Amino acid sequence: MTTLDVLFGAVALITAASAVLAVTTQHLVHAALWLVVTLGTLAGCYLVLGAELVALVQLLVYVGAVVVLVLFALMLTRAPIGRSPEHSSSAAQQIASAVVGAGTTALLAAVLLPALGSKALPTRAGDTQGIATQLFSSWVWPFELLSLLLLVALIAAFAVSRMPTTPQERTAATLDERTPVTSDAGTRS
Repeated sequence: MTTLDVLFGAVALITAASAVLAVTTQHLVHAALWLVVTLGTLAGCYLVLGAELVALVQLLVYVGAVVVLVLFALMLTRAPIGRSPEHSSSAAQQIASAVVGAGTTALLAAVLLPALGSKALPTRAGDTQGIATQLFSSWVWPFELLSLLLLVALIAAFAVSRMPTTPQERTAATLDERTPVTSDAGTRS
């Protein structure tokens, strides 16, 4: 066992623990922050494995863009900051989700462990130049469309946050629309 194996195991353990915390916490903002930790330590896993470009893309795209978009959406849509009873699940739902998660993990382990075996798989050196050529030639438009989609989602979250939520707010907004705007510039004597 090498130092890289120990380091990978430690970073992977932190990644798994923060991922569990991201999906089990009852605070939405805390879940988003645990997601930042999960995605950041996943980039650390990529670094330990020698995939620097993938780690950089992980940090830029997921931590730098997607999580920030999630946090903006949480803030703009008036999501509850603390614990919320309407977002809590019952004990039966929690047990059912734990059973489904354990079953999925067991199924993946049963399929992947025999497929990989105990032998070392051959690796090849990463070709950053080839990846960059492909990324900025044939894959540039899908990335641009994705960035446009994220921008539309941010604008939509902002629009939704400005909508009235209670009947009193809706009535006040309707009355504000019907009230004529007058200027008092001509009324002075």
